[in-house]
Amino acid sequence: VEDAHYAQQQLVCAACGCVLSEGLLTTTYTDEEHLREVAYSQSTGQKEQQSRCLQRGIRRVRDLCKVLQLPAAFEETAVSYLQRALQLPAFHLASLEKKELLGGCCVFVTCRQHNWPLTMGTVCSLLYARQELFASVYLSLQKELGLSVPALSLADLVTTHLNSFRLFQRTADVPAPFLEDKEQLLARTMGLVELASETWLVTGRHPVPIVTAAAFLAWQSLRPGPRLSCPLARFCRLAGVDLPPPAHLRLKELLEILLGMASQLSWLRGFRLDRRTVVKHVGDLLQHRVFLLRNAFSQQHGDEQQDTATGQGSVGTGSVGTGSLDKGSLGKGQRGGPLRPLLPPCLIHPRKRLRAVAPSAPAAALTGDEPISDSEIEQYLRSPEEIRAFRKAKGWL
Repeated sequence: VEDAHYAQQQLVCAACGCVLSEGLLTTTYTDEEHLREVAYSQSTGQKEQQSRCLQRGIRRVRDLCKVLQLPAAFEETAVSYLQRALQLPAFHLASLEKKELLGGCCVFVTCRQHNWPLTMGTVCSLLYARQELFASVYLSLQKELGLSVPALSLADLVTTHLNSFRLFQRTADVPAPFLEDKEQLLARTMGLVELASETWLVTGRHPVPIVTAAAFLAWQSLRPGPRLSCPLARFCRLAGVDLPPPAHLRLKELLEILLGMASQLSWLRGFRLDRRTVVKHVGDLLQHRVFLLRNAFSQQHGDEQQDTATGQGSVGTGSVGTGSLDKGSLGKGQRGGPLRPLLPPCLIHPRKRLRAVAPSAPAAALTGDEPISDSEIEQYLRSPEEIRAFRKAKGWL
């Protein structure tokens, strides 16, 4: 059985576009074509009622969800957020660049609400967007829609970030000594990230550079023999991930914490450890990290209290008191290595502030009788008539 489908046919002139004649166009469909599943938006003209900006945004949201392999429920939620946002006056007059980022913000919010580990940098890299602009659009979306966005779990972020590494399967680009078991690397990296969180290294920082530095240290510590000579940049190339610029600084801060903890291990006091050799003892340091942190970073506080008490007790005997404490006794551990208080890095290394300019001496009061030099007179502005009069008088002279 074939069903006939009639449609209005118009013959249009190719030169001027005028309608030449009208007629009926008859097409037939077989049973298979008639029963073909048709999308709701294609069968009802729903797309014709949507603006081009909304259509492009929905298409961008669906493409992002496919690239990130998100569930179908995430995609529908993100599309609904986009439709609600574009109906608000706050986004009507937004620039085209901000409207293009709005779909990515909706996907980002949806993933955060479902505890799906996704960072802002990942979405920005997929959209080729500036993080500052993306953050501003994200905050505007969160404010206008009144959305509650939970914070990202650091454990989920570590798991997701390590899933993208190419160090768990043998390939032509990864040498055999550099292969590692995924579960062991994940467990060691989680321990280092928790240590960084306990020592204020995560507070106010982007998490990806810290996770990258922790994964590098964990990878080195599992087989330090062939891996100590591998730098961080080569590790990222082998793993197939980007190297964040602050990762070198986060690696340096982690190694300083590990060196301070290693100074409290009795069986390591006879060795001279540095940033290269302390990696061999990361397993022992993480196993006893609570005890080692308390000893390594509370000793200076005890020394300060002891020196302060000594200074106060000797004030009556003619000494200078607490102002003359021996600086060499502060910040020294049992091995004589330098220690620092357990404070956020912004307090230990504060930014240098510009010095205020010293106020100049007050100028002498002007009386109006000061002599005027010839060069100063020549700097005065003259009208064209004055210039002509001056040239005429100069010729007479």
